Amino acid sequence: MDPLEILFQCERLVAINKPNGLLVHRSPIASDADVFAVQLLRDQLGRKVYPVHRLDRKTSGVLLFALDDATNSEMQRKFMDGEVSKTYHAIVRGYTPDNGTIDYPLKRDDGVMQDAITHFETLMRSEVPFALGKHPTSRYSLVKLNPATGRMHQLRKHMAHILHPIIGDRPHGCNKQNRYFKEHLGMTQMMLHAVELEFVHPFTKERVAIQAPFPAEFSRMRKILSLE
Repeated sequence: MDPLEILFQCERLVAINKPNGLLVHRSPIASDADVFAVQLLRDQLGRKVYPVHRLDRKTSGVLLFALDDATNSEMQRKFMDGEVSKTYHAIVRGYTPDNGTIDYPLKRDDGVMQDAITHFETLMRSEVPFALGKHPTSRYSLVKLNPATGRMHQLRKHMAHILHPIIGDRPHGCNKQNRYFKEHLGMTQMMLHAVELEFVHPFTKERVAIQAPFPAEFSRMRKILSLE
C-alpha cells in the first residue's frame, strides 16, 4: 500500500488524508479488514500514534492523531467539548435548501438516544440526464456539512432523514441511486469527504487549520454531475 498522505505534523500531532475504505483501527464489525490507519501510520512514522477522533471506513479526509498521551487526552477533550470545527463535503440526491440545521436525535446500538445536530450549506446544484425513474433527469447537490456533535454515522443518517441521502451510502442511502452509480458510472465509493479540521493547538495555543485534497473519485463524480 502507498504511504499515507501526511497533511500536518508537529511534535505532538500528525494528520493524514485517510483514503476511502480504510478502517481507523481494528473493529469487530469489520472482521474482513486486516489493514488499519493506526497500524499503517505507526509503521510509517516508526512510533506509537493515538487516534483522537474517528472517521467511518467509507469516509475519506482529515484524520488526526496524537503522538503522546497528554496530547491525546487534551485533543479528545476538545472534540468532546465542541472545540474542534469539522467541515465535510458531500454529494447528495436532490436539491437541498440553501442552508439549514438538522436537529434530530440518533439512537446508539444499545438503544440510548443522543442529541445530534448538523449545520449544512448548499454549495452547488445540478440536473443531469440520468433517467432513474419516471423523470428523464436527476438532480444532485454538493453540500458543506458542519456537525456540531459527533455521533456514529451522524452525517449519513441526517442527510437520509431530510431525504437527501449521500450518494454511495449503504445502508442509509438510496439503493436505486447507488445501483445506478455503480453499474453505469463504475462508482464504488461513498461521496463524503472530511475537508477540514480547525482547532487551537493544545500546547502552542496557535490556531491550526488542516485541509485534505479531494480523492480522485470524488472529483470525477463532481465532473460527471456538473458540480465543479
